[in-house]
Amino acid sequence: MPKVKCPTCSRPVEWGPDSPYRPFCSERCKKIDLGAWAAEKFSIPGAPLENDGLSGDAPDKLDTYKLQ
Repeated sequence: MPKVKCPTCSRPVEWGPDSPYRPFCSERCKKIDLGAWAAEKFSIPGAPLENDGLSGDAPDKLDTYKLQ
């Protein structure tokens, strides 16, 4: 089986059915990574989003999104 590095701790992980947390070495490393995403420590670069009228700065536009 090929081996990969755990994205959290860099420990080698066998990529196969015997490694249920792959690519992580353990549930702990998996949860650390999830927590980092939840805390917005990782991001994907991209262009800023345009104002969609839902951000609170244009409350009169919210009426167009109401269900009939």
